Amino acid sequence: MSKSPESPARRGRLRIAAAALAASLCGALAQAQPATDEAAWAALQDGAIVLFRHANAPGGGDPSGLKIGDCSTQRNLDDAGRDQARRIGERFRERRVPVGAVWTSQWCRTRDTAALAFPGQPRDEPKFNSFFGDAVRRETQTAQAKALLSRWRGPGVLVVTTHQVNITALTGVYPGSGEGVVLRPKGDGVEVVGRLPP
Repeated sequence: MSKSPESPARRGRLRIAAAALAASLCGALAQAQPATDEAAWAALQDGAIVLFRHANAPGGGDPSGLKIGDCSTQRNLDDAGRDQARRIGERFRERRVPVGAVWTSQWCRTRDTAALAFPGQPRDEPKFNSFFGDAVRRETQTAQAKALLSRWRGPGVLVVTTHQVNITALTGVYPGSGEGVVLRPKGDGVEVVGRLPP
């Protein structure tokens, strides 16, 4: 027995239902990522910490002959990186995040990121200097940085601008340029709460 063809009205109703289902799924997926970001932003209260990888600075590592305090010997922010750093600060001000302190490594690209995002607030903290290519310093310096972070209780949020190698050693997260990793002190260390995309 042959199957009777579907009516145009039934086909139309099926298309509308399929389109509605697809729109609903797309909407749910679009909302899923911001919810994660929102949880990280919501965690930025007194006693929280956010580690930012410096903003965009083309290349990798540093030229040989790097000298702290001499930006001409280092890899530095480009125009996109400077814009990215300013946007970090704007997002914090728009959301009224209470910034209690801003620490930065002594590299020019981290100092510049901090100064553009949070003018007048940064202070050098050598425990967050890059140890890229220097495995001997990695373990000791990471332990010292973790001890500093574990003691932070506020008031406000501690912002640290540092390097990918430092953040990965402290958290296991490999952040992009300008990305933040939100932490909270836990025992004698820290735990990851979420991430702030660049």
